[in-house]
Amino acid sequence: MQAMTKKWQDWIGGIAAQNKLVQTGKRLSFDGKVVRPSGVVTDGPYTEVKESIGGYMFVKAESSEEAIEMAQGCPILMTAGNVEIRETIQA
Repeated sequence: MQAMTKKWQDWIGGIAAQNKLVQTGKRLSFDGKVVRPSGVVTDGPYTEVKESIGGYMFVKAESSEEAIEMAQGCPILMTAGNVEIRETIQA
C-alpha cells in the first residue's frame, strides 16, 4: 500500500514540478441523488455500479497529446484502471 501511495505522490509531484497541475480532487461517494426534469428525485447515480470516479485532476496541457503523455504515467493503469481525458470548455 505504501509503495502505491508513493507512486501516486511521485506521479502527481512530477506534474506539479512542471507547473502543469491545476487542481486535484478526491474520490466521489457511491451515494448520490439524481434530479430529473420532471421533479422526480431518485437514489443514484446508478443502480449497479461497474465503474466509479476514483478522483480527478485538472492539468495544463498544450495539446491532447501532452495530456495523454501525462495520463500514461498514472498509477491506476497498473491496476487495470482507466484514465479519462477531457478538455474544459472556456465560457
